[in-house]
Amino acid sequence: MEKLLLLMVVFATCHAVTKDMSGKVFVFPKETKTDHVKLLTSQSRFSALTTCLRFQTDLARNYVLFSMATTAHSNDFVLFKTNSNDVIRTHAREGGTDFQALSLSRNTWHSLCSTWSSDSGLAQLWVDGKATIIRFIKTGAISGAPITILGQEQDSYGGGFDESQSFMGMITDVHVWDSVIPSQQIKLYMNGKYFSPGNVFNWRSLSYDVIGQVVVAEERDVK
Repeated sequence: MEKLLLLMVVFATCHAVTKDMSGKVFVFPKETKTDHVKLLTSQSRFSALTTCLRFQTDLARNYVLFSMATTAHSNDFVLFKTNSNDVIRTHAREGGTDFQALSLSRNTWHSLCSTWSSDSGLAQLWVDGKATIIRFIKTGAISGAPITILGQEQDSYGGGFDESQSFMGMITDVHVWDSVIPSQQIKLYMNGKYFSPGNVFNWRSLSYDVIGQVVVAEERDVK
């Protein structure tokens, strides 16, 4: 435990940094309505999105995994685990759909990828290497400067956090693309093999702010 604490870096509110986060994880150690990580990008229009990340939690309640808001929509793109044990709700431009019958055991690392196209409005999830059915959410591109947050769900642009929806646990390997990437690339990500990194958010060159008590830990010490 002492070794782990020494290897952790605790950030209070700080200025933006850009780092290669390979071998690192964000640790969200407590239920809170303040602490979060803000991911930074200059891109302000998205005609499609692929979002991939890995996470572990012991929460039985609902929680957010990824939240992108603009001034037009607080739920422009959101990945939200509902109170049901096997459901992840995906929002795009305030529309939403529930992907069901997922295997999301607690205290286990899970790999998650989500795709959505604004042209068709179609979305799909990949969980631990398995693809779900394809569902319709909403058409139309996301437009406007985004605020993208890990750890909290935005009910307003950059705020409106609810402690009961906050994430507790660990998140790593976050990559986001402004396209629906080929399924072969998703499979490479899921299998931990080389893939083309995200062109919106890239874990190997991540620009971010940490607000509150979020911890950066060595992956080898928490997996």
